[in-house]
Amino acid sequence: MPSAQTKERTREQAGFTWEEILRDPNLRDLPYKIETNEHGQIVMSPPPSPPHGFRQPQIARLLEDLLPEGHVATEMPVRTAKGTKGVDACWFSAERRAEAVRESQSIIAPEICVEILSPSNTEDEMLEKKALYFEAGAEEVWFCDEDGRMRFFGPDGEHEQSARAPSFPHWPPACPP
Repeated sequence: MPSAQTKERTREQAGFTWEEILRDPNLRDLPYKIETNEHGQIVMSPPPSPPHGFRQPQIARLLEDLLPEGHVATEMPVRTAKGTKGVDACWFSAERRAEAVRESQSIIAPEICVEILSPSNTEDEMLEKKALYFEAGAEEVWFCDEDGRMRFFGPDGEHEQSARAPSFPHWPPACPP
């Protein structure tokens, strides 16, 4: 079984490293969300829809209010077994943030990873991201559906509410159906 370091070297040889992407002036101003796959290839998505843009800061503010002892971020690059993925909103405990966050990406998933679904997202894509975040160390993955409804997942499946933030609303105030 290849080590994580060997896998990373193989990925780097096959395509781009996350650091190379960040330094490339041709990629900086593209109007797309950029992630990588397991081969180091660039995967681009259309810019987020307006509802996505409104929901992302609202979810981040609610996370800050409900979990003030941690750290909230948006568009957090997280290294996974299948490349670097950009988490729409997330929450780190102080301990995990100190351990995980490096200059260019988080090497461990935040405890809470939130994905805000857009029309361009497929069900398979979101199921894969959810599995990758859990594999990278997430405790919870939340989906904000296109209609604004929140769904909360643990490694064992869907839950009625978040274990870390049980009072997080199913319909964030700025995200009504």
